Amino acid sequence: MKKQCSTAAGGQNVGELERLVSGIGGSLLLAAGLGRGRKSGWLLALLGGSLIYRAVTGNCKAYEALGVNTAGLPHGARISVPGNRGIKVEKTIFVRRSPADLFQAWRNFENLPHFMAHIESVHVLDDKRSHWVAKAPAGQVVQWDAEVINEHPGEMIAWRSLEGADVDHAGTVRFRPVEGGTEVRVSLEYDPPGGAVGVAIARLFGGEPARQIEEDMRRFKHLMEVAG
Repeated sequence: MKKQCSTAAGGQNVGELERLVSGIGGSLLLAAGLGRGRKSGWLLALLGGSLIYRAVTGNCKAYEALGVNTAGLPHGARISVPGNRGIKVEKTIFVRRSPADLFQAWRNFENLPHFMAHIESVHVLDDKRSHWVAKAPAGQVVQWDAEVINEHPGEMIAWRSLEGADVDHAGTVRFRPVEGGTEVRVSLEYDPPGGAVGVAIARLFGGEPARQIEEDMRRFKHLMEVAG
């Protein structure tokens, strides 16, 4: 779990990766806001400026208030998603295929980029581990290795990112037989680059996580029902 500690007022309390993403996102928002020129544009420019300040100084007033300090942590020192941080999304969808068929399709993680828009590629390393490459805000790419931590054929799969990941990530997918097909429930947790700042930037540029997962699940449903 990410260490929480106090920091002197005005001192550095933001990690290097968060500062990088804050700088990129802040520059984009500042340019977009100045180009828009209206009241909404000035609000974007103001937010962009605050993110640039966060990147340059390494200080976050919200972190100060919460007693959070991520500045001294080695990158990739965590495994999976720390408590009370990141994004948690759960979606359920009905698919007209058997649980066994859907489990088999999902268990080969190299199939995921066919329906998960933010995943560029997954390379299976062995029967438990895989390497993921995903899109990040501001045109960046992030990578991580994941391992399967629990599975029951035809019923569920659970996985999590390993130490050294650009994105702390964990997921579970469950397949429950119902009349005419299967109820598929996906639970995802991840802590994107820049933490809450990265999430805010992604949302401003149309990358709201819950909506993305919902669209991914619709594509999965379509692919599996057409294949069936």
